[in-house]
Amino acid sequence: MNLRLNPTTMPVAVRPNLGAAASKAATGGIESGGFSGALKSALSSVSAAQNNAGKLQREVQLENPKVSLEETMVAIQKAQIGFQATLHVRNRMVQAYTDIMNMQV
Repeated sequence: MNLRLNPTTMPVAVRPNLGAAASKAATGGIESGGFSGALKSALSSVSAAQNNAGKLQREVQLENPKVSLEETMVAIQKAQIGFQATLHVRNRMVQAYTDIMNMQV
């Protein structure tokens, strides 16, 4: 599923009555990347947490004395919480898209 969101299709210079400070406030204070950049960084951090948990789990299974079971369980729980939060965000975005598509013009 390819879901590409663009915050705006109108260039900042063409927007009426918006200066540089107002356009920065309108984009949520994030100058580069915007919403898509924040979403990509959040997804990459969740992916990194899942990869880290997988590596720690593998090391515990191989009985590496340097990796504790407690550390591994905490990493797994962090990855699970991050994944659940990502899943909730995705579900809310799909619901918002569906609501917008069902609006009458």
